[in-house]
Amino acid sequence: MINKKVITSNSKQTKDLGNKLARKLRQGSLVALSGSLGSGKTTMIKGICQGLGVKELVRSPCFVIMTQYKGKLPIYHFDLYRLKNPEELHTIGYEEYFYGEGICLVEWAEKAEGFLPEQRIDVFLKIISESEREIKIKEVKPKTQKKIKIK
Repeated sequence: MINKKVITSNSKQTKDLGNKLARKLRQGSLVALSGSLGSGKTTMIKGICQGLGVKELVRSPCFVIMTQYKGKLPIYHFDLYRLKNPEELHTIGYEEYFYGEGICLVEWAEKAEGFLPEQRIDVFLKIISESEREIKIKEVKPKTQKKIKIK
């Protein structure tokens, strides 16, 4: 299980951390990234995509909700910054991506609360200074139900 906190001193270190995280991702993985504007979400995604073999330029899909990249597996990069209502996710068929065969990278994941899979990796980025970031990475697994014993 992944549960770590890292301080990065520059964007290269943030990108490198994303590259390392990519090694843990498998078919069907979803990474939910949260943090303020400029905290490094897209930089982290650039590193993840690099680690997954993406050769094309990776940038935030600001004016569209989702961009697809070709890597070792299909990669779906969502930027939910402009999402006004989480229900808008239905119009793009989010289930096909969030619960599909590829890897989903979701920026502004807090806007999709209630729609994200129970099993995912949450990444929280916080600006410490102009160049430093605090990055918390936590693997989230579904809560198991307690077994009820009937006597």
